[in-house]
Amino acid sequence: MKKLWKGNHALVEGALAGGLDAYFGYPITPQNEVPEYMSLRMKQEKRVFLQAESELASINMVFGAALTGKRAMTTSSSPGISLMQEGISYLVGCELPAVIVNVQRGGPGLGNIAGAQGDYFQSVKGGGHGDYRLITLTPFSVQEMYEMTRDSFDLAFKYRNPVLILADGVIGQMLEPADLPEKVPPRKEFPYSMDWILDGAAGRDSRFIRSLVMDEGGLEQHNYRLWDKFAKMEKEISWEEHGTEDADVILVGYGTSARINLDVYNSARKNGLKAGYFRLRTAFPFPSKRLSELSSRSGFLVTEMSMGQMVEDVRLAVSGRSDVEFYGRPAGGLPEEEKIYGILERMLK
Repeated sequence: MKKLWKGNHALVEGALAGGLDAYFGYPITPQNEVPEYMSLRMKQEKRVFLQAESELASINMVFGAALTGKRAMTTSSSPGISLMQEGISYLVGCELPAVIVNVQRGGPGLGNIAGAQGDYFQSVKGGGHGDYRLITLTPFSVQEMYEMTRDSFDLAFKYRNPVLILADGVIGQMLEPADLPEKVPPRKEFPYSMDWILDGAAGRDSRFIRSLVMDEGGLEQHNYRLWDKFAKMEKEISWEEHGTEDADVILVGYGTSARINLDVYNSARKNGLKAGYFRLRTAFPFPSKRLSELSSRSGFLVTEMSMGQMVEDVRLAVSGRSDVEFYGRPAGGLPEEEKIYGILERMLK
């Protein structure tokens, strides 16, 4: 039965459903409800909760727990995620599974505490030093805050790579009906090898997990192997589309922007306009191939709560085959339906 849930609380329940063993975090708005609620629920479920002294400490505690094969997680908002970038790069270099959540706020700098989408580049292009990628999930609703967080641990262990949930403060703070189980479901055991974890070497050879590779050509080969793995993540691409079969212009967005686009799409269709709707469920891997296919007959209008970041990936996918226009509002501004509709009408003419 559906009940009213706040997005940040649904995220916590999703983590518990995914089998979270240990949470390490530090307060920052607009994700403060996560550690607050997590401290209660982890105690109730007899799991580990620790409020670290900083975001730097949080990500390194996640690193330590992940070394032992535990399902570890941290959450923060934009400036806090920036502080974690070195640790995230280390996690990828060591091929350690973990879940990281960014409930985005306005920036740059300290910015403000309103929901925004200015961290797309940081999320899907690596963010920290070195060549790497994170599976990046983009929840659209309170329901998906639960489901994507629940499923993120499976993806993290499948690929031995951190998974990033790229939410925004609007979805984190909003209340809406969601269908969550009344009790935490039984822990799901993953069908993946755990022969890499550090759990004591009694009766077996020692194992080494490190990202420092100094032997001649070793780091280059390590990078090639990582990128082979990132390429295999293509099978996890996910999106939602409506009305694209006859659309002349397709609205593209993710998260809160996609919610606004959906209202515009429905209004346009009611008024006889050939609009389409496309929203990302994964920002990495990015659905380039599908957007390329759609570009043979449709233009695109990309909406973001930023000055324009995802739009660059759309343009790369389209490769000049059709028009791509952009409308965005940064730093906590919400895209206005009337303006999106106006741009859509102009493009259709």
